[in-house]
Amino acid sequence: MEKSKSFSSDRSILCLFDVDGTLTPPREKIDPKLDEFFQTLRRKVKIGIVGGSDYPKIAEQLGEGDDVIHKFDYVFAENGTVQYKDGKLLSKHTIQNHLGEELLQDLINFCLRYMGLIKLPKKRGTFIEFRNGMINISPIGRSCTLEERIEFSEIDKKEKIREKFVAALKKEFAGKGLRFTKGGLISFDVFPEGWDKRLCLDVLENEGLDAIYFFGNETSDNDWPVMAPGGGSHAICWGSS
Repeated sequence: MEKSKSFSSDRSILCLFDVDGTLTPPREKIDPKLDEFFQTLRRKVKIGIVGGSDYPKIAEQLGEGDDVIHKFDYVFAENGTVQYKDGKLLSKHTIQNHLGEELLQDLINFCLRYMGLIKLPKKRGTFIEFRNGMINISPIGRSCTLEERIEFSEIDKKEKIREKFVAALKKEFAGKGLRFTKGGLISFDVFPEGWDKRLCLDVLENEGLDAIYFFGNETSDNDWPVMAPGGGSHAICWGSS
């Protein structure tokens, strides 16, 4: 559905960006020069972001407080389950309402038991982070330092800690309508089927856009649904595996 367009100035084009690993290193702040570039770009095309983190974490990386929802035309937090347009909240999905308390507790209890058996050089706090549209699971704990984050990532590459954890969850909760995706360096997300980054396209498909260019750092895991065939009639993909 893409049309040939000049990038001189066309607000019917959207450039949509992943956050961690694309605009910033995981959980780090954006380079001020890149931040300045985006405001220049915004005068030519619409710009948006879609990230797996909740809005406060995205705001820490890309701005301060409510600043971010005013710096981008569209902000999609938590894989698009929390949606902002032009600085205003459009909608918010909640995982507890969708899954129900019984399944949610079964999932959390299984994760706590499993992580209790994992031995690592270091463990910190916040192993399970409850978000609106997903649950984020981190075997080392999200309160680890950057150095500890990198250390865990190197161990994970060799020992496949997250991969084995996800495999155990898929076996235990087969047929329960759950999806698991690894993102970043230390964690993975659990959410209902269909609640991936394609959710942002539910909004964008009705915005009268001529083209959407998506920029991400992964052609697998949590960036792929936006780029995959069937992800949306406008989705035009760019990424690196």
